[in-house]
Amino acid sequence: MAKRTDTSSTPSDKSPQGGSPKKAKKPNGFQQFLQVFQMTRKADPNAVWLMLLVFLGVTAVGLLIGFLLDNWITGLIIGILLGVLGAVFILSRRAERAAYAQIEGQPGAAGAALNSLRRGWIVEEQPVAVNPRTQDVVFRAIGRPGVVLVSEGPSARVRVLVDGERKRLARILPNVPVHVIETGREEGQTPLRNVAGKMNKLKPQLTKTEVAAVSKRIASLGARLPIPKGIDPTRMRPDRRAMRGR
Repeated sequence: MAKRTDTSSTPSDKSPQGGSPKKAKKPNGFQQFLQVFQMTRKADPNAVWLMLLVFLGVTAVGLLIGFLLDNWITGLIIGILLGVLGAVFILSRRAERAAYAQIEGQPGAAGAALNSLRRGWIVEEQPVAVNPRTQDVVFRAIGRPGVVLVSEGPSARVRVLVDGERKRLARILPNVPVHVIETGREEGQTPLRNVAGKMNKLKPQLTKTEVAAVSKRIASLGARLPIPKGIDPTRMRPDRRAMRGR
């Protein structure tokens, strides 16, 4: 789906003298951290207590080691620094969970989970298979492990879409591995927050050149399927800064 940028301006966008529109200020690092912290605290109140526990625990260990080495000041300083790092790490992990919790169960959430993939993957932003009536969808990513189909919907219902896409790929790419990951909370399905990790653990079987060739071959098939109302994966992306805790 093509992204659209609205370049029109309203009177409120301009300065009182009728000059150029005012540019919105980007939040600085501290403001971003504060936004992440507030979002995480709202979604997961226990995260604050866990961060505090980690900070105090690591600081106490650093202070204890400092006393044993007869240099408690250095031990305290190092303990505080490591304690802050530990608390930020906890915030990062909890923020990631909170970000996925916000989109879980919404149409297009499986596609949003693919946006957290590392480099080396070619991700289709639009679904490659859609059931307009039930809004079950299948997304596709191409990487060194081969082609990965990520489904969204109940297993028994979405399997028809998955099987149809696998057969289509088998006709044009008979020697390329095709993996399937079903997202959801049912037995055998993968929670959204674990999708990227599971894909990154797949064994590489293609070279980078072959990945590019596979992508071009699939792209040559023609137009994509239309997306039913209510599914817009380009607007369903989790906040990457929130997921990284910064």
